[in-house]
Amino acid sequence: MHVPPDDLVVMARIAAPWGVKGWFKIQPFSELDDALADYSEWWLRRQAGAWELCKVEAFQPHGKQMVAKLAGVDDRDAAFALRGTEVAVPRSSLPRVGDNEYYWSDLIGLEVRNLQSQTLGHIREMLEAGAHDVMVVARQTPDASDLLIPFVGAVVHDVDMQGRCVHVDWQEDY
Repeated sequence: MHVPPDDLVVMARIAAPWGVKGWFKIQPFSELDDALADYSEWWLRRQAGAWELCKVEAFQPHGKQMVAKLAGVDDRDAAFALRGTEVAVPRSSLPRVGDNEYYWSDLIGLEVRNLQSQTLGHIREMLEAGAHDVMVVARQTPDASDLLIPFVGAVVHDVDMQGRCVHVDWQEDY
C-alpha cells in the first residue's frame, strides 16, 4: 500500500466513461487541458475516501476533451465506477509558477478584502468562466449568498500569499 504525499493537489475529476475498454473523460481544473499528460501516476480519491495510487496507461485528446486509461480499469463498468473521482498529483512535481501566477488550490481559503479594508469573505472555489477566472467568495454570514468576483487585474489589486489575503476593488453590494 502506498502512503499518499502530504502535498497532493487536485488537478481534475473523472467525468464519465468513454468507450467500452475502460477509458474515461477527464474534467481538468487547470488552465491547460493536458496538464496531467506529464504524469505516469495519479492519485485518485473517490467521494472523500482514501487516496489510491494508479498507473496511467494512456492520456490523450479526443476532440475538445481529454480521455485517459488507467491500469486495471479495463471495461466500461470499471470506468463508470470512477465517475466523480478526484485526480491529484504531488505539488512538489508541479512546475514553478511565475510572478503574479497562482495555482487555484493556493487561492482556496484566502481571505478577500476590498480597498476599504472590509472583509468580504473567503475564496471557496475558483471557476473558469470563458473570458476570465472567477473567485467564488463565501461570505461571513450563513444567510448571505456567495460573491462572484472576476479574477482580473482591474479588480484584483494584490494577492498576499504570506498574509493569506486577496485585495480587490469590489463592494459587498455588487
